[in-house]
Amino acid sequence: MKNKNKTILVVGDRVLIQPDTGEKQSPAGLYLPASVIEKQEVQAGMVVKVGPGIPLGSPNEQFDEPWKESQSEVKYIPTQAEVGDYALFLAKSSIEVKIDEKEYRIVPQSAILILMRDNIGEILS
Repeated sequence: MKNKNKTILVVGDRVLIQPDTGEKQSPAGLYLPASVIEKQEVQAGMVVKVGPGIPLGSPNEQFDEPWKESQSEVKYIPTQAEVGDYALFLAKSSIEVKIDEKEYRIVPQSAILILMRDNIGEILS
């Protein structure tokens, strides 16, 4: 994600989500204001950026001389979330940030409950 002269990098197994805002209609037909939606325990939004995942240590790496530079490349267990997914997540585990006047949530992968993706056929096969 690039904004003007900035590049935003998400670190580790975290995901940057743009939360849903505005009024929502309840099952009874009532319109809920944005302030009520923000207080819900579970929130939803679109995945905007994804971190590389959980870093793995190399089993071949020797730690006898920790001052030497490592020649091995860092490998990651990737996150399940992808850019463009619609995610349901635990609000209390997320961190609210503002970037260029837009609100986002930084959410650890462990706080994501459900991911909805357009290519659902590819996921099930």
